[in-house]
Amino acid sequence: MSLASFAIQLLNGLASASSLFLVAAGLTLIFGVTRIVNFAHGSFFMLGAYVGWSAGHALAAAFPASQLAFWLAVLTAGAVVAAIGAAIEALILKRIYAAPELLQLTATFGVLLIAGDAALALWGPEDRLGPRVPGLSGVVPVMGYRVPVYELVLIAIAVAVFVVLTVLLRRTRFGVLVRAAAENRELAGALGIDQAKLYTAVFALGSFLAGAAGALALPREPANLAMDLAVIADAFVVTVLGGLGSIPGAFVAALAIGVTKALCIAAGSIDIGGMTLALPRLTRVIEFIVMALVLLVRPAGLFGAPVASTPTAAHEPTRLVPPGRVAAWAAIAIALVALLLPALFGTYAAVLATDILIAALFTASLQLLTGSGGMASFGHAAWFGIGAYAAARVVLAGYPFAVALVAAPIVAAIVAAAFAGVSSRVSGIHFAMLTLALAQILWSAALDWTPVTGGSNGLIGIWPPTALADPSHYYMLTLALCATALLALVAIAFTPFGYTLRASRDAPLRARASGIAVGKRRREAIWLSAAFAGLAGALYAFSKGGVGPDSLAIPRSVDALVMLLLGGLSAVFGPLAGAAALTWLQDTLARSTEYWHAATGVAILALVLAFPDGIATLGSVARTLRRSAAAVRRRAVR
Repeated sequence: MSLASFAIQLLNGLASASSLFLVAAGLTLIFGVTRIVNFAHGSFFMLGAYVGWSAGHALAAAFPASQLAFWLAVLTAGAVVAAIGAAIEALILKRIYAAPELLQLTATFGVLLIAGDAALALWGPEDRLGPRVPGLSGVVPVMGYRVPVYELVLIAIAVAVFVVLTVLLRRTRFGVLVRAAAENRELAGALGIDQAKLYTAVFALGSFLAGAAGALALPREPANLAMDLAVIADAFVVTVLGGLGSIPGAFVAALAIGVTKALCIAAGSIDIGGMTLALPRLTRVIEFIVMALVLLVRPAGLFGAPVASTPTAAHEPTRLVPPGRVAAWAAIAIALVALLLPALFGTYAAVLATDILIAALFTASLQLLTGSGGMASFGHAAWFGIGAYAAARVVLAGYPFAVALVAAPIVAAIVAAAFAGVSSRVSGIHFAMLTLALAQILWSAALDWTPVTGGSNGLIGIWPPTALADPSHYYMLTLALCATALLALVAIAFTPFGYTLRASRDAPLRARASGIAVGKRRREAIWLSAAFAGLAGALYAFSKGGVGPDSLAIPRSVDALVMLLLGGLSAVFGPLAGAAALTWLQDTLARSTEYWHAATGVAILALVLAFPDGIATLGSVARTLRRSAAAVRRRAVR
C-alpha cells in the first residue's frame, strides 16, 4: 500500500465519518437529554434524503445551474424532518415518558415501520438518484489521485456543524439547559427547567440534523428504503462510543470509525500464520469491534460519564406478581385451546402457533435478562442464532434430532458464559450496545464462515424426524417443550435466585451489603437466558428447515424487545401475549395490505399508548378501563 493510496482512503474515510457524525450528532442530543432509544432516527435520515430529492428537483427549476437549489433543498429537508420529529415527540413520546424507558423503544420502532411504508407510498420502491451539485461535481488532484470536491466539502460541513453545536451547547442558555438535563434530568426538573419544552426542542434539533444529513448524502448515494436500518446501528455505536450526550465524543468516535474502515479497505488482505484475512470484509463490523474494545476499558465511552438512570429504569421498580388463581385458570384455558388448535383450525394455524410459541420462548428468555435482571439486550438474537446453528450442525454431522435439541442450549450457554465474563464491567445502555456488538460480529461471521455456516445461503435441509414431519405433530412437540420451558422460567423467577436477581436490579448497593453476589447473579442470568434462547433457536431451525444469518440479525433482537414490552416487562404471561400479538398482527396484515409494516406500526403505537405497562399486565388494563370510564362520565356531565 503506497502513501498516496493510504491518503486517498483516509480522505474517503473522513468523508464517510463526516456524514456519520451529522446523523449521530442529532441522536447524541436526543439520547443524551431524553434517554430515548430512538430507533426512528434512521427513518429521519431516510426521510431527509427523500424530501431533499423532491425539494431539489422542485427548486432546480427556479434556480437552474445554481448551487442555491441544493442548499435550499438541504435546509428544507432538515426543517420538514424537524417538524415531523417534534410532532412525534409531542403527540406520542410525551405521553409515555412516565413508562419504562425501554417502552419508548417500542414506540419509535412503530414509527420506523410507519415511516418506511410512508416513503414507499410517496416515492415508490425505486432508488432516487440525487443530482450532482453545480460547481462541486469536479475532482481535486491529490498525490496523483482524484478526490471528489464534494467529499472535501462534506468534511468541512461536519467540522462547521461541530463548531456550531459546541458553541451552542457551551455559550448559550439553551446549551446550559441541555447539559443540565443530560447530566441529571431529575435535578434539572427540580430546579424549575421546563423539560417538556426542552425535550421537544432537542428532539426537533436532533431530527433537523438527521434530515439535513440525509439530504447531504444524496450526491454520494441514492435515496432508498434501506437507508434507515443501514445508518441507525452505526449512529448508536457513535453515540455510545463517544459518550452519552457528548458532541465532542460523537465527533471523535465518528472519525475513529470512518478512519478505521478506510484503513481496513486500504490494507486489503493480509497473511497471518498461513491464513489470509480479508480486512475489507471487516468493514461490516469493525465499528462494533472498536466499540466493544473501548467499552471494556472505558465503560462510559470515550468522553462519557455514568448516567443517572439506565434504559431499564422506570418510574418505579417493575414487580413480578406471583401467579394466582386467576392466572392458573387462564393458563389452563390457554393450554386447552392450544391442544385443540390443529383440530379446530387446520395445518396453517398449527404453523402460525408454532411460530408464536417459539417467539414466546425467545421473548421469555429475554424477560429473565431484561425484566428480572435489569440488563437490556439489543443483541439477544446472538443466543437464538447460536442455538439454531448448533442444532443444524449436530444434525448435519449425523447425530439424532434429540441430541441437537440438547446441544443447542448448552452451546449457547457456554458462549454466553464467556461473554458474561468479559461484560461484567458495563451496565445499562453500554451493556445493551455490547450485546449488539456481539450479535453483529456473529452475524458477520455467519456470512463469511461458509464451510461452517453456509455463508449467505445458510444451512438447509434441517428437518425434524419423519414422525414429526407433519406440521401438527411438530406443533405438539413445540407446545410441550415451550410450555415446559415457559413454566420453568416462571418458576425460576420466584426462586431465591429470581428474588436476589431482582434485588440486584433494583438496589445493587443494598444487595451487596446484604451479602448477595450481584455480579455472579447477573452472569448466571446471562447464560441461563442464553440457554432458553438457544432452545428457541433450535426449534426455529427445525420448523423452517434451515437457518441463515438473519437469525442473528438486528431485526430479530428488536422483535424480541418489542414483543416483551408489548406483553409487559413484568407480566407472567407477557412473553406469550406479546409474541401472539406481534406475530398474529404481522401475519394478518401482511396478507391484507401492501403497507402492512405501517399498519403494524400503527397497531404497536395504539397498544403502547393504551397499555403502557403491557397488554398482559392486569394493572395496565384496569387503569385503561378507569380512564375510559372517567372520560365517558365527563362527557355525560357536559
